[in-house]
Amino acid sequence: MAIPVKLEVFEGPLDLLLHLIDKNKIDIYDIPIVDITEQYLEYIRQMETDDMNVMSEFLVMAATLIDIKCRMLLPKEADEEGEEEDPRAELVEKLLEYKMCRYMSLELRDRQVDAARNLYRTKDLPPEVACYRAPVNYEELLGDMTLSRLHEIFKSIIRRQEDKIDPIRSQYGNIEKDEIDMDVKTLYVEAFAREHRQFGFRSLLEKQASKMEVIVTFLIILELMKTGKIVISQESIFDDILITSLL
Repeated sequence: MAIPVKLEVFEGPLDLLLHLIDKNKIDIYDIPIVDITEQYLEYIRQMETDDMNVMSEFLVMAATLIDIKCRMLLPKEADEEGEEEDPRAELVEKLLEYKMCRYMSLELRDRQVDAARNLYRTKDLPPEVACYRAPVNYEELLGDMTLSRLHEIFKSIIRRQEDKIDPIRSQYGNIEKDEIDMDVKTLYVEAFAREHRQFGFRSLLEKQASKMEVIVTFLIILELMKTGKIVISQESIFDDILITSLL
């Protein structure tokens, strides 16, 4: 009857290789690849796992070890500098990187465990101590400050605020839009033209109550002149424009 043997669980093929190296007290820079390969393959034969992803990682490393073992039997190749290349160099570099990462993870785990053991006292100050406030020394706080100096500081602050105000725009009031009915104004101008028949443009504008009414009246005069309802004339440049109605 076979004796059941419980195998150790390793996180991956590199973890298994480091275990074999430590177990056999082997120099990681001079790995006896034949012995390590045989021990590694023996462990693979005894593995019992249904996870093909895990098994494939160990089989890839087994193939790598066999490849290194075969290259060790062949004449060594030389690099660009003429030095002989060691087929184990790449594997050794990976093992060193993995070993460093594993030690770092163990260190972090130990620190996490130690941090969980830290205990802190709760705040238990007496009420009279917690409510204590240091007295204010007003003489030291004011120093050489006087009412006149405070007044000067106040005036300087007011001046800064006044400098921020635009002296022109700040005087503007609310701009209100003049609502003028164009049709009503047109009827008014036409009625004025029929009544007076001939009149000066200045006399018509003087009867308007706002600047907007003056502008609208001017536009209406232009439209009436365009449609031939009125005729305008002027004897000289600065004379009043004379309007004659044809309505």
